[in-house]
Amino acid sequence: MSVKQLNISVGVIRNDKNEIFITQRGGSSHMAGFWEFPGGKIEAGETPAEALIRELFEETGIEVSEPQFLHTLSHHYPDRVVNLHFFLVENWAGEPYGKEGQPMRWVSQFELKDEDFPEANVPMVRALKNNEI
Repeated sequence: MSVKQLNISVGVIRNDKNEIFITQRGGSSHMAGFWEFPGGKIEAGETPAEALIRELFEETGIEVSEPQFLHTLSHHYPDRVVNLHFFLVENWAGEPYGKEGQPMRWVSQFELKDEDFPEANVPMVRALKNNEI
C-alpha cells in the first residue's frame, strides 16, 4: 500500500504588530479542530508560490504580493506524508478573514502554542515563538 504524498503551500501571514493570522481546520478535514497557517494543495502545473497566492485568495480573501519562501518541511503521518512549503507573507491587499466560514484569529507570534497546531506545523510555530522568523 502506498502512502499518500501531499504538497502544500502555507502562508505565515504576519502584520506589523508581529501577529500571525491563523484559521481552524473544519470538522471533516484531516486534523480537524487544530489551528493552522492558511494554505492548500499545490495543483499540477503550479509552483508553490502560485499555489500560495491562489489558496490565500480562496481561503482568506487577500491578494498576496512578494511572498518570501522560508523552507520546506516534510512530516510523516501514519496515512500520509505532507510536504509543507512555508512562505512569509507580509505584503497583501485586503483584510484576511475566514472566507470559507472557518474560525480565524490574529495571535501574537510569541503566544502561539505548539499543542494548538498539527505536528507538521510545530517547527514553524517554535521558530516564530523564538523570533527566528
